[in-house]
Amino acid sequence: MPKFRTVAVVAGAALLARRAMRRRIQASPLWPMPALEEPISGLPRSRALRLLVASREEIADGVVQLRLEGRDLPRWEPGAHLDLVLPSGLVRQYSLCGDPEDSSSYTVATRLVAGGRGGSREVHEQVREGMELQVRGPRNRFPLVEAASYVFVVGGIGITPVLPMLRALPDGAEWRLLYCGRERASMPFLEEVEKLGGGSRVAVVEGRPDLDAFLADVPEDGAVYCCGPEGLMAAVEERFPRVRLERFTPRVSAGGAFEVELRRSGRTLTVAEDSTVLAAVRAELPDTAYSCEQGFCGTCQQRVLEGEVDHRDELLTDAERADSMLICVSRARGDRLVLDM
Repeated sequence: MPKFRTVAVVAGAALLARRAMRRRIQASPLWPMPALEEPISGLPRSRALRLLVASREEIADGVVQLRLEGRDLPRWEPGAHLDLVLPSGLVRQYSLCGDPEDSSSYTVATRLVAGGRGGSREVHEQVREGMELQVRGPRNRFPLVEAASYVFVVGGIGITPVLPMLRALPDGAEWRLLYCGRERASMPFLEEVEKLGGGSRVAVVEGRPDLDAFLADVPEDGAVYCCGPEGLMAAVEERFPRVRLERFTPRVSAGGAFEVELRRSGRTLTVAEDSTVLAAVRAELPDTAYSCEQGFCGTCQQRVLEGEVDHRDELLTDAERADSMLICVSRARGDRLVLDM
């Protein structure tokens, strides 16, 4: 009996040690380890913070700005964004548009999208000063790189990741900005942007811009950034394929129907051309976890046992993509996938 008790104590201690080590590893900034020295498909996800909504202000027609306060907040650089967990549990991504040197607050802004999926409406109608919100991040897939010159093309709320870049550009840097929107009253931060441009670097267009003229003389060693509606980004990319884009909706691309086998459930599903793996899975397994439905938050990540994945997310590292996928946006590259579900 004493021998059995000794074995039990040793086994329990080993289990506790493994759990403690797992927590330390997952808290490390190097977790999960990327497949490449500089991962091209995402960055590690950080732990959540709870921040106070210190102020809520309408800064343009249909645009609300939130200042979220905390202490010793993780640092960020221009182009970074936060995952904002809304009161309903929805997760949405918003670019940081405040001061990177301010370690006591984060500032984000969002436009009300009438025909959207509900995130912006929840921010506008339910988030109030004095509330606490959970955030994850910051993460940066849209960093400001060193270049001989800069060209920025933004539409409406797309100014948010670019504004900190304009503030951070060194004195004497060569840059110009095309800022387009429906009308001036709906364009956030317009006065500050025009002041930064000194009257000559910023072109403000109400309506459809002339991209051919604006992008006609971009030098080979220049950097082009674009953020805004999908149509604007696609048009800029068509004219300048090396453009750096920031998007918070999955890239739309063609893909036919395919089958998904759920190995542990013993079910085989058909994913239609105009549907998603998540939708097909939830029709059979309604308790399947999900949140953003845009390939950013990682809630719906599932292990892939067989098949080649057409990854369309903006989160997973190369190592994670080797054996998993985000089923809200990614699809099969062939006719069949097998998931560990």
